[in-house]
Amino acid sequence: MPADTHEVLQAAEKLGQLVSQHPSVARYKAAQKAVADDAEANRLLAEFDRELERLARQEQTGLPVTDAQRQTLESLQARTVSHIKIKALNMAQVDFMDLMRKVSAAWQGPLAEKTGASAAAAATATSPGTPQAAAARGITINPH
Repeated sequence: MPADTHEVLQAAEKLGQLVSQHPSVARYKAAQKAVADDAEANRLLAEFDRELERLARQEQTGLPVTDAQRQTLESLQARTVSHIKIKALNMAQVDFMDLMRKVSAAWQGPLAEKTGASAAAAATATSPGTPQAAAARGITINPH
């Protein structure tokens, strides 16, 4: 018998409750609070955000970002991501996002089988990535 919308939503709510009880969620919340409560971490994040916005506005007006400005931003980024509480937040965020990717792949697998889509392609296309999450926090991840 096909599942109705109510059943699907109930199962989704139960999944949400289970995910909310996972240790990676607690670590992520604690790391967020630790950063929020740390004046130095907030100062670094705000300074990085301001510099990033300033350079973005500069580029929008048609002026290129100089090598010196890029180096300044990279230096600020390095100081920001090396702050112990921000580093812990980034690690907790990676763990949380990995859990969310796995959950997404798990529910998308049976759906992909029914629709003929590749489960891996579906999971990749919809799972949130850490670079995007970091960008949303104003932190550019430098792979080097």
